[in-house]
Amino acid sequence: MFEAPQIVLFIRIGSVGGGTCVGGSGVRGKSHRANLGRHFPQVCAAGRPCCWWIMADEELTEKGTPKVEILQNGDAHKLKEEGEQVEEASKKKRKKKKKSKAAAEAVNNDAEEAADINKVTKQLEQQALDDQEKEDDGEDDGEEGDSAGKKKKKKKKKKGSKGQTDPPSIPICELYPSGVFTKGQECEYPTVQDGRSATWRTSIEERRVLDKANEEMWNDFRQAAEAHRQVRKYVMSWIKPGMTMIEICEKLEDCSRKLIKENRLNAGLAFPTGCSLNHCAAHYTPNAGDPTVLQYDDVCKIDFGTHINGRIIDCAFTVTFNPKYDKLLEAVKDATNTGIKCAGIDVRLCDIGESIQEVMESYEVELDGKTYQVKPIRNLNGHSIGQYRIHAGKTVPIVKGGEATRMEEGEVYAIETFGSTGKGMVHDDMECSHYMKNFEVGHVPIRLPRAKHLLNVVNENFGTLAFCRRWLDRLGETKYLMALKNLCDLGIIDPYPPLCDTKGCYTAQFEHTILLRPTCKEVVSRGDDY
Repeated sequence: MFEAPQIVLFIRIGSVGGGTCVGGSGVRGKSHRANLGRHFPQVCAAGRPCCWWIMADEELTEKGTPKVEILQNGDAHKLKEEGEQVEEASKKKRKKKKKSKAAAEAVNNDAEEAADINKVTKQLEQQALDDQEKEDDGEDDGEEGDSAGKKKKKKKKKKGSKGQTDPPSIPICELYPSGVFTKGQECEYPTVQDGRSATWRTSIEERRVLDKANEEMWNDFRQAAEAHRQVRKYVMSWIKPGMTMIEICEKLEDCSRKLIKENRLNAGLAFPTGCSLNHCAAHYTPNAGDPTVLQYDDVCKIDFGTHINGRIIDCAFTVTFNPKYDKLLEAVKDATNTGIKCAGIDVRLCDIGESIQEVMESYEVELDGKTYQVKPIRNLNGHSIGQYRIHAGKTVPIVKGGEATRMEEGEVYAIETFGSTGKGMVHDDMECSHYMKNFEVGHVPIRLPRAKHLLNVVNENFGTLAFCRRWLDRLGETKYLMALKNLCDLGIIDPYPPLCDTKGCYTAQFEHTILLRPTCKEVVSRGDDY
């Protein structure tokens, strides 16, 4: 753009003749600022010598004419001082403007930073809300048959590893996509009678190699154990007096089948759900039409098993609602933990039984004003477990005087104890519900066509694992009782009727599965509950 010229005033302040004359103003460029306050000898219009002072730029009036200030002769120093004051004032104004501008910029920067912080905070809050929404499970797609006015919730997908639903429905194998499942409680082996410590097992490299060689087998046990833990936690959340025993068993088994991802002989339930009540200690599950209802004063033993590729988890616990049975449960739980603590490689089975009996008989329970010593049920035992074989041959007694056979490396045991306020002996009683094919039976000729058909059904669905009548009903089998009796008479299938103590007494049970690994003892079914 065009820049307007600056007007400079030249004032004559002295002459030779003593007169005063006033010169005019002239137009100068920007360079005159460097000569402010200096004087220049000039000759006036009258021909007399005079001197001119360069004054500051004139201010223009509103009409555009310059203001002229004439200084008296001898006031040149005042002009210089005022020029300096004007310059200082202008500098101060510029500094003040710069400061105010800097302050305004600082305020703007602070405001921008605050706005950025608020923006980031809002983004984080929104992200947290989005993550929370993604973690929530939506309703199943099958619910779109609801009324038209209701909006169907979308099923949210979770980031990373899945979490279990409530009620549990996601198979354990999907919760652990890596295929590596949670280990149980790992314990050191106890010192055996000869004084030799088992700590050497964790330091010898070949033992560690052997342990890793069987890792696939241990992993199957852990998968089945995780399913067992989640199912029993679920059962404890809803079991209550007033429910029928059939309802309890079917609800438990349905959940187990989902979590274990039942696949005939590859994965499923290891044996029927035991729910023995009061004086009945074991092997009771309701048959179709059983009207039994769980009562407030009942002592119910929940005993169920899961398996992966025939690697069985046998684990049980006792449910009560009346606190008067607490000491009975405490005695049996303590005895079971004692058996687990004593178990180990090279340990004699009879020594474990003696320790269990000593602990259990140290407890007393008072029921209805009468005190009872808690007795171990001497003809019920723990046992070794094989692949697709719940009883693999060795028994773990719960009283002293048992066999002196030793536990061996690589074996799997179910350590279970039963306590009773009765005689401490059980016998067969009530209608049979548990059956299992004989593991060692060879070829046996069968004449009845129905018996042949039933045996084929058992071989395809259960193999040598235990089953019950309800499971045959579930497979659609009808009118099979005669065929089942025929297979039992031939010794192909063995019946396992309920085992009961004296009527009116109360029995309790706790059980865990342990793995005798080369490097340590793993209580694979251990959980937060017991």
